[in-house]
Amino acid sequence: MAVESPLAPASTPRFRFSLTKPTQEQIVLLITIALVIVFGLTLNGFATLSNLLNLLRSISILGILGLGMGLIVISRGIDLSEVAIMAGSWSIALIEMQHGMPIGWACMIALGLAVTIGVVNGVMVAFVEAPALFVTLAAGFVIYGLAFWFAPAWVVYAPKDAPALMFLGAGRLFGVPVPIFVFAVAALIIHLFLSRTSIGRFIYAQGDNPEAARLSGIALRPLMVLEHVIVALLAWIAGLVWIGTTGSMQMAITQGTMIFDVVLVVVIGGISLVGGRGGVFSVVVGCVLIGTLLNAFTIMDVNSEVQNIIKGIVLLAAIVLDNFLHPRDEETARQGD
Repeated sequence: MAVESPLAPASTPRFRFSLTKPTQEQIVLLITIALVIVFGLTLNGFATLSNLLNLLRSISILGILGLGMGLIVISRGIDLSEVAIMAGSWSIALIEMQHGMPIGWACMIALGLAVTIGVVNGVMVAFVEAPALFVTLAAGFVIYGLAFWFAPAWVVYAPKDAPALMFLGAGRLFGVPVPIFVFAVAALIIHLFLSRTSIGRFIYAQGDNPEAARLSGIALRPLMVLEHVIVALLAWIAGLVWIGTTGSMQMAITQGTMIFDVVLVVVIGGISLVGGRGGVFSVVVGCVLIGTLLNAFTIMDVNSEVQNIIKGIVLLAAIVLDNFLHPRDEETARQGD
């Protein structure tokens, strides 16, 4: 008997507004609109065009990383090494630039390192069958140690005479910061990949029911490797934007809370932790909500400790909402969730 669901899962990402049973994406979108209105009326400078563009620019890197994390969470996986891949690969590339290597070759080194780490992560998860949580957590520590050993500095600066390297982070098109365009293009590509290709449908099938996907003939092991490689590619792009924005790469971010911010925007946006649900729109609304909150906190001069507390509460609320909207049934419990 043919198995239909892996090839055409019911959770293919489509945005349909429903007042009777709103989705998590719709709930988050409505909350974001309400917050924008409230902050615009109560905070001086929030509703200005320059501040709103700055808000969107500030979430672009987080959004690019969120696209990779969202894709792999849809497949019922996770990759906690994504920020470390971004920082480690580009720190080594910047060191090589300082030693005289041409910028193009150094960028290719960063890309090669990122893809290699993605392949190693994927092989460990798919073929060794080690838990993705522990594999990628360990990979993050290894990347941090090796990169800091190779480039023993908390901050590695980019060359000052490299406008092409800085364009994606510091440039503007029609008055709009280029990072916003990079995030938009990456989101469009990932959306088309997930919704218009057979591999994208396989990813949803894998997250929805791995055993049924395997029985239908989907090669899950190579698919897992590909998913981790895509995460690494998006981390490389995010790193390129980061360098253009800040003029440097900070290794300290691998030991900070940024990876949890990435998980936060994915979960709060509506990508279910049980897999097979959500899409690019989930990442976008999650990023806009978190960006709106952080921008308002900055205007109100809220300290970082309070911000972390609030982000933790929001993450817990998102997990509770996810469990309420997508209850784990007996089948998913048997699959190890």
